[in-house]
Amino acid sequence: MVSGSCSKLIEAVVGLLLVLLGISHGVKTYCDGRKGGAQCFGLVGGTVLLRLMDNSSHIPKYKWKYNRSTILKNIRTPPPPYTLHSRYLYLPSNGTLSITNLSRSDSGEYTLETFDSDGRNSGIQTLQLTVEAPVSFAQMIHECLSQGQMKVSCLSEGGDSPQYSWTLDGHILTDSELFSRNNDANVIVLRQNISGRLVCSARNQVSSFFKEIQISTCGFIFINCSMNGTQISKWVSKENNSLCVEPITTTSSGTPIIKIIMEMWPIIAGAFGGLLIILVISFAIICVKRKKQHNKLVEEYVELEHADTRTSRRQEEQHGEIQEEYNQVKKKPRHSDVKLHLHKDGVYANVHKNP
Repeated sequence: MVSGSCSKLIEAVVGLLLVLLGISHGVKTYCDGRKGGAQCFGLVGGTVLLRLMDNSSHIPKYKWKYNRSTILKNIRTPPPPYTLHSRYLYLPSNGTLSITNLSRSDSGEYTLETFDSDGRNSGIQTLQLTVEAPVSFAQMIHECLSQGQMKVSCLSEGGDSPQYSWTLDGHILTDSELFSRNNDANVIVLRQNISGRLVCSARNQVSSFFKEIQISTCGFIFINCSMNGTQISKWVSKENNSLCVEPITTTSSGTPIIKIIMEMWPIIAGAFGGLLIILVISFAIICVKRKKQHNKLVEEYVELEHADTRTSRRQEEQHGEIQEEYNQVKKKPRHSDVKLHLHKDGVYANVHKNP
């Protein structure tokens, strides 16, 4: 009884060691082949736990085979677990075979044959193990083709039997976006007008990886027009397009004038701005001068008005004086001689008495 308890305790401890051993040697995978025909996968450098029966303690006789070669059979001593060699460890209490530090050569068919007490075959369970290297990316390369399509290559380092998938801005690429229709390959060709966030995903049975890039169009435009009576419908380089466009005047060296203008535009804009400033200043100076002349004319006009007013008043005063003198002369005796003298400022009279 004590021996059985110790045996179970040892198996439990060994089971824990198997788990730790699997972690220390890389990724651990578990494969249950008790129903037969199971497909199992392991990672190169990792650990796999293969199970083909529940408990071997009640089975009179059994054999484990790898590709028809027996790797173990009924083991009763020493106490479990049983180390077959440096990488194989067998735990009969749950019928589990552990293989560590996997390599591709461990791939193949694993078979468990059981027998009754009379040695007759009582059953066969099999599983297929495939050991693969994980996929990992090196880079994504994109290049523009002669007709404006974009070729994108998804390159990986190592990895067995990788499968690829592509998405653009979160959705699976469609036929309207793919020039070539193979969305499962590591090389695709996109149509001329495609841009956005392109993601390549690669996976196999034991690993997966993805990489993304931001792509833009190759600078092609679609021409649909008539030229010299010929209908033209095609993708052409926008930079070198000469179809269905107005002729561009060039210089003697062949350089388009519009290109020269665009290159010199900052200089032209600066000169135009300077000229505009000069015109504004000149206009302001002219306006100031005109305003001064206007004010001067107004002042001269006002001065003339004042002078005329003063002259009119003086003439009125002189006229009044002459009238008064004239009235006084009329009142004098007739023998008085009256001599009238004309002066430039008006007429005045001198009265002389006769002796």
